[in-house]
Amino acid sequence: MLKMKKNVLRITAVLGLTTVLLNSCGPKDNTPLVYFPDMYFPVAYDPLMKAQDAYSDHENEIPAFVRNNGATGLTPVEGSVAQNKDGVFEEALLPKTPDQYNAGYDASKTITASPLNPANAAKDLERGKNLFEKTCGACHGVGGDGQGPIVQSGAFSGVPNYADREITVGSVHYVITNGRNAMGSYAGQLNAGDRWRVAMYVINAFKKGTAAPAAATATATPATASAAPATAAAKPEMTTETKK
Repeated sequence: MLKMKKNVLRITAVLGLTTVLLNSCGPKDNTPLVYFPDMYFPVAYDPLMKAQDAYSDHENEIPAFVRNNGATGLTPVEGSVAQNKDGVFEEALLPKTPDQYNAGYDASKTITASPLNPANAAKDLERGKNLFEKTCGACHGVGGDGQGPIVQSGAFSGVPNYADREITVGSVHYVITNGRNAMGSYAGQLNAGDRWRVAMYVINAFKKGTAAPAAATATATPATASAAPATAAAKPEMTTETKK
């Protein structure tokens, strides 16, 4: 008799536990209590929309969001690296076709001055020199003669001597930004302002300073003002000129 009672208690306990577990796995739209709502109702915020909790009707009151009109896309943290602090990058003006690319390159040759602040020319040239030697010197040589270590090793050829080229600060910037022939775009290695600084240095150091840094005086076409890589389609029908 005692053994029977123990069996009944065990069966009752198992059934009770099973009932509790099954009830806890009910539908999400009728949950009596959620301990971790952010995990239970995951939300992928659109950074330009107001943040709102998916599990309640009130708007998010996080102070940082409130100051930003409720949007979750906040400004960069102080001390972080700005992507376009010089204000010279316009992504919408990239060349999309070979015709646009070639037209942009031709127009870029009319640009004989950098759009950067001329008051900072000395610092810009110093930074341009440093970046050129670290980023471009491997092929172009620190003397701009096209005899960098990669060329001298025999791994690559056809890099021109800047002294022999008809270039301007605009055309050098354009090639750094969009690439040309065997040279790819360096927009991924150099930010928008630094591409102009390198171009300024190239002209100042290897073309005897024929284009002193100053406010831009020429009007660029949409393709000329670009500051990011052109698409792959932008290179097939280029002219025979190589490099910068």
